[in-house]
Formats: sequence, structure tokens, C-alpha cells
Amino acid sequence: MQTEARVGVVNPGHGGGGGKSGVDTTSLKFQQQEQELLHAQKTQIGTLSQLLAGGVAGALSKTCTAPFARLTILFQVQGMHSDAATLRKANIWREASRIVGEEGFRAFWKGNLVTIAHRLPYSSLSFYAYERYKKLLYMLPGLESRGGNMSADLCIHFVGGGLAGITAASATYPLDLVRTRLAAQTNVIYYRGIWHALQTICKEEGVLGLYKGLGLTLLGVGPSIAISFSVYEGLRSFWQSQR
Repeated sequence: MQTEARVGVVNPGHGGGGGKSGVDTTSLKFQQQEQELLHAQKTQIGTLSQLLAGGVAGALSKTCTAPFARLTILFQVQGMHSDAATLRKANIWREASRIVGEEGFRAFWKGNLVTIAHRLPYSSLSFYAYERYKKLLYMLPGLESRGGNMSADLCIHFVGGGLAGITAASATYPLDLVRTRLAAQTNVIYYRGIWHALQTICKEEGVLGLYKGLGLTLLGVGPSIAISFSVYEGLRSFWQSQR
């Protein structure tokens, strides 16, 4: 009888311990999920930081490569200002020497201020718009449940990147136009600065003059940014899967 009584006491106690262990396990899992969520929130940068980081990165890269961009534009428009003999002698070193001799070393960065004014919002908008378009596309019926599908992800990255490029290029195109015209000036100064160029173009060509060539630009920018973001996302996913 004593043995049976002891068994009867021990069994409920063992069952109670198992229930407590189950509660502890659930609580531990909940705490782990909270920690993972807090860690994810800390590692994700905010919207303002994302815009600023993209803009500063774009502005810095453009400033570093401004001399090459200026030389490229001058070679592109050289046939408008030079005779055949000058064109035959044209080369990078000769043109760079001419810029330093006639305009000074700082002339390599002519138009760079408007380039930065264009690149800051352009880079910021492209990165920000891409993330927003991507979220919107994932919310479309039939796509919200296919987040892990490679073909669906590739399509979303491509479309989102293209839309982001078109949005950023359209919003900042007037500054891009002004940048090109300022950089194309050599000895004859027609535009005295950003605001003077904007006012002169609006006065002489109308507001739509600020968007001359926008269509052709979008034809190049849209696919270019779409491919860029698609390749970036694809490679990032591949490398993460290999870890």
C-alpha cells in the first residue's frame, strides 16, 4: 500500500514538472523572438539615414570623377566648336592641357556643384523609391505569398528598379540638363550659374525646355537601373545562401 501511495504521489509531481518545463520553453522562445526583432530594428537604418547615405555616396563619387566627366562632355560637343584640323589633333592630354592653360585647374570641376545638386536627390530618390516600389509589388495579389520564389523576386527587383530609375530621373532631370549645358561651356560663357541657366532656359525655351531629351534619357535609365538592382539583389541572395 505504501509503495502504491508513493507511486501515486510521484506521478502527478512529474506531470506538473513537465507542464512547467513547457511554459518555460514557450517563454524562452518568446524572449528570443523579441531579441531578434529588436536586433533587426537596430540593424535597419531609417528613411532619413537611407536617403542621406545614398545621396552622399552619389555626390562623392561624382566629385571624384568630375574631371573625366567634363572631358567626356567636351569631346562629345567638340565638333560644334572646332574645325577639322583641330579635331584630328584632339586627344585627352591635349584637351586637359588646354583646360588648365585657358580656364585654370578648377575648370575640371566646372558644373560639379549642379552635379552634386542633381546627384544628391537622384541617388536618394532612386534608393528610396526602389524600396517603396518593392514593398508595393510584394503586396500585389498572388505575389505576397511567393516571397521566396526566385523568378517572382527577380521580376519584382527588375520592375521596382526600373520604376525607381524613371522616378528619380524624371524628378531631377532639369538639374541634369543644366549640368550638361554648364559643363559644355568653354570660352564663351552663356550661363553664369545654376539659377541663371534655369531662368534663361525657362525664358527662352519655356518650362518644357527643362525636359528636352527626357524621353531618350528614360529609355536608357529605366533598363539600366532595373538591371543594376536585379543583379545586385540576385548576387546578394546567392552569397547569403552560401554562408
